[in-house]
Amino acid sequence: MKRLGVNIDHVATIRNSRGEHHPDPYYAALQVMKMGADSVTIHLREDRRHINDLDAKKICQSKKILVNLEISMNEKIVRNALKIKPDYICIVPENRKEVTTEGGLNLTKNKKKLKDIIKKFKKNKIRTSLFINPSIRDVKKSKEFNVDCVEIHTGKISNLVKLNKTYHNELDRIKRSSIFAKKLGIEVHAGHGLDYKTTKILNKIREIEEFNIGHYIIGESVFFGLSKVIKNFKKIINK
Repeated sequence: MKRLGVNIDHVATIRNSRGEHHPDPYYAALQVMKMGADSVTIHLREDRRHINDLDAKKICQSKKILVNLEISMNEKIVRNALKIKPDYICIVPENRKEVTTEGGLNLTKNKKKLKDIIKKFKKNKIRTSLFINPSIRDVKKSKEFNVDCVEIHTGKISNLVKLNKTYHNELDRIKRSSIFAKKLGIEVHAGHGLDYKTTKILNKIREIEEFNIGHYIIGESVFFGLSKVIKNFKKIINK
């Protein structure tokens, strides 16, 4: 059975737009798990634009929630993550000015830093993943870091599908990267920009074991309800 991780960052975005307390991301995380998600993803950004430190602490402390915490390589963020001890960590690139994550990590430029960070999480028995571009080279480098998983950036294929443009070259890159990672003993995840159509396309790649989806789920839930949208995705990935 493939897994669905639901990113609830934008529940916090809605709350923060009023500077009040509703809707509560912690409550959202509990509900998402009840509705069939296999885990909850939250991104503790350096500028705290949506999820804040209290959210992260409360969500990670709950035994009812399996948490995938996305973080940058920022030293303070790493120390914070080690304190609150999420179930899973996904290290992602972060640019203060970006609207959303724009691509995979630069594994060459950040080699030493990544190795040191990953050692700390592995020592604390936290499953650790790297957010990478779909390339054989990046999969090879990820293996050198001794990570448990890679999450393949699906933003490009998602945009091509939405624009009704040819996406087969990008799909081939994702497929080859997934097969290679699996051969190396690295678990394969996929995330970024996914909607129903792109998820159906990528679900044909049997090596992908986990899909992490947020923006589309929260957006569609405005019209159809959170439970219904989660169930729709569960049906897609478990066909």
